Amino acid sequence: MKILLDTCTFLWILLDDPKLPSRARELFADPENKVFMSSISAWEIAIKHSLGRLSLPQAPTEYIPTQRKHHQIEALSLDEESALAIDRLPDLHRDPFDRALVAQAITHGLTLLTPDPLVHQYPARCTWA
Repeated sequence: MKILLDTCTFLWILLDDPKLPSRARELFADPENKVFMSSISAWEIAIKHSLGRLSLPQAPTEYIPTQRKHHQIEALSLDEESALAIDRLPDLHRDPFDRALVAQAITHGLTLLTPDPLVHQYPARCTWA
């Protein structure tokens, strides 16, 4: 399976947060699965950090790539096809970061690992618990 991590899922994995259910942990840890983190999530983390809404042990420019590599998570850039696919999504979610992740999941045939019930309403493959 090819998995795209929601931003909160990426952060919860790094923190070994109890909010992460065992099923999500298993999917992430399964060596048969290829796991991706979107540049959209990196952007969201950087914005929240710069606004003081997200504390990190290092600057995002160091923390994100280091942790991504440590956890063997592949980077996924936002390509034009995914960006334009956002326009075809139903207006279920107001968060532009989540809408971009959904568009990437659909465009690239990825399963989005997210707890967000609104995201699960989109025509993308999603899983959580």
